[in-house]
Amino acid sequence: MQCQPLLEDQFKRIIADNYHTSNHFWFELDHAQTSKLISLFASLAIAPSVPQSIIQKRTLSQPLLSEETRGEWEKMKHFTSMEKLEHSSGRSDSADPSLSFEVDDQLFEGHAGSSSTEGIKSEENSFIEAPVDKKLQDFHSYVDLEEKKLQDLHSSSDIIAQLIEELGELKVFKKEQTQKMIDLEQKLVWAENEICYLRDHCNLLDSLLKSSSHNAVPEEIQSSEELELDLDFKNSIIIVGGYDGSSWLSAVYSYFPSHNVVKSLTPMNFIRAYASVAKFKEDLFVFGGGDGESWYDTVESYSLAENKWTVQPSLNAKKGSLAGAALGEKIFALGGGNGRDCLSDVEMLDFDIGKWICTRSMLQKRFALAAVELNGAIYATGGFDGNNYLNSAERFDPREHSWAKIGSLTTKRGCHSLVSLNEKLYALGGFDGNSMVPSVEVYDPRLDCWMAGEPMNCARGYSAAAVLNESIYVIGGVKADEGIVDTVECYKEGQSWRETSVRGIGQRCFLSAIVL
Repeated sequence: MQCQPLLEDQFKRIIADNYHTSNHFWFELDHAQTSKLISLFASLAIAPSVPQSIIQKRTLSQPLLSEETRGEWEKMKHFTSMEKLEHSSGRSDSADPSLSFEVDDQLFEGHAGSSSTEGIKSEENSFIEAPVDKKLQDFHSYVDLEEKKLQDLHSSSDIIAQLIEELGELKVFKKEQTQKMIDLEQKLVWAENEICYLRDHCNLLDSLLKSSSHNAVPEEIQSSEELELDLDFKNSIIIVGGYDGSSWLSAVYSYFPSHNVVKSLTPMNFIRAYASVAKFKEDLFVFGGGDGESWYDTVESYSLAENKWTVQPSLNAKKGSLAGAALGEKIFALGGGNGRDCLSDVEMLDFDIGKWICTRSMLQKRFALAAVELNGAIYATGGFDGNNYLNSAERFDPREHSWAKIGSLTTKRGCHSLVSLNEKLYALGGFDGNSMVPSVEVYDPRLDCWMAGEPMNCARGYSAAAVLNESIYVIGGVKADEGIVDTVECYKEGQSWRETSVRGIGQRCFLSAIVL
């Protein structure tokens, strides 16, 4: 049966809880709401005619339902079908207006009141499109959100492209600056070489003038070229690296005491101070040390014949303020430290296998120690063990492959030098834990005791020492007042220490020295 359509004001009060916007509501109704709505309908004697075009329009314009909405719609059809079944079985009053309620698309179109399109749309919106509109709104919101994300992505892509372009420009700029730096460094090296050459030439001329008599005839004066030919490296001390008060150095010099001049050699591959040196055959080996900020494990060797530095196998650990000595066909690196620990480790460079191998450690940890080879044994003296400066000394015997204590120094000392002269050891200067000391101690292996020797003129530590032509030369170092020494002291048995005024070395500390 056809029924009079209901105005919104009539049914709104019954389903007020289902409204989610001003004129849309959820169509899931409970039994109470359904009963109340059905009771409002009144049957019509004649069903109003509905134009077929409107029915087709409704069918064509009906939005697609999602799976969830379609399921809810099927539930509602099932519920209304049950109401019809109850009526046909006689369980409902025949006069109840709900008997005329049909769940059919075309019947619902007939509820459009006075055949108006607005009535059809109102009924359609109130019963079908409410949940669909909600989901459409959610869908449109989702689409808008995705479009915004896509726009953001395009914007991000543009930014990334711009950043990539700028990065390319920076790489080109960096390459240009790097090349400029390389050119400047090459020019700096050239300038330093020129300075060294001019300084060496001036030193030669100065030595020539000092060694010449004031009344000598010019023909008897030796030319600088002839003097340069007389400079034999066998009569020189090689001075390696160090610190000059402003810069950490890779410079290498050859000091000729006989002429009191200094000649520049090819610098090392690394800036290097606190390192140790050892002679192997005709080459000089420099290992360990640092640049004032970090310690090295690198090793390099210098050939006088080729005037060239060659990289050698690295130490097993980074360390500085270590000692070194050559014994037989091996080079030994003793003790040292890495800024955290003082070490007793001893490493040995075995040329047969081409690497440093660990060997028997010293009896004590020693940082800023001194060591030297004498009569087929290595002697190590003094140093710092992490708590105190030491006066102990020990000797390594390769035949027994062990370290043994020898007589103790009379003074605690580290940062000192140790050289051998005429079958004796000389411990020179250093730091005793409170101040730099000028004292010298002499060790005679036959007596196994240390005796006080003649002290140096200047209290100094972190200096370098070498023996040349039966004389001991102590070069540079740090004074008692923490100033850097720019003098060289020389000692010969039976004579006192004397200070030499050599030009070219200047202030120097934390350096190494050796005679080849």
